[in-house]
Amino acid sequence: GIHGDELNGVEIVRRALEIQDPQRLRGVLIGVPIVNPFGFVNHSRYLPDRRDLNRYFPGRPDGSMASRMAWELWTKVIVRCTHLIDLHTGSHNRTNLPQIRGDLNNPAVMDMARAFDAPVVVQNPGLGGTLRAAASRAGITAVLYEAGETLRFQPEEVRRGVLGVRNVMRALGMMRARGVNIGAQHVFQQTRWLRADRGGLLELSVGLGDMVQVGQSLGTISDPLRRTRAEFISRRKGRVIGLSLLPMVAPGMAVVHIGLSGKVLDPMDTIEEPEFERPE
Repeated sequence: GIHGDELNGVEIVRRALEIQDPQRLRGVLIGVPIVNPFGFVNHSRYLPDRRDLNRYFPGRPDGSMASRMAWELWTKVIVRCTHLIDLHTGSHNRTNLPQIRGDLNNPAVMDMARAFDAPVVVQNPGLGGTLRAAASRAGITAVLYEAGETLRFQPEEVRRGVLGVRNVMRALGMMRARGVNIGAQHVFQQTRWLRADRGGLLELSVGLGDMVQVGQSLGTISDPLRRTRAEFISRRKGRVIGLSLLPMVAPGMAVVHIGLSGKVLDPMDTIEEPEFERPE
């Protein structure tokens, strides 16, 4: 809930905290469903002063509103953690295939990404000021889950997120749970946005998860005044991991997010349930 309009994460946190028997939990699970109450109430990504809270971590106690809110969360919650899952959706008028992002060059982050078992894993350590980048610098193993679009509760994206959180907890030995594998994972070291080269009305013929080739038509862009239509052609080969939801485009607008050629990881083998004593 760092971005107030990205609601899937709010519901994932709520459901992930519904542990049937908390007394059997090893370690501590901390869930913060709404970090940005101002944005949540106003259906907005931003704080009242139009700052993006996820650019101000770890924050400062005497800075802007964003810096102070980041500092409160950082000092009272984040620094107490060994692992972090930051939950997001696509930004305004965009949707994302369920995916994990993180610094995959860190073996602990890669292990956590694999354990979550999202269909796509992307190398992306995060911009300066983001929660996961600040956490990584502080030695906290951190990943980000992106799924779906803003201002919606999307059942499948939420379900995958809850399963992912519990898969990670299971891999860390925090809880007994049945592992759920969704199939092979695609790992992408690089991604690129395909951009419109003209303005008009966009009709896409590809969807999230589709594989595309160089030269393939991804849809059409029509001029409603001149009644002309042109093909929107892919200049890249890869998998569609994000899409614009706007039917109107202008030259240079990002339309289709492509994960470039990466590697496919087989489903994780079943992991034996960890043995541990119930904590006192």
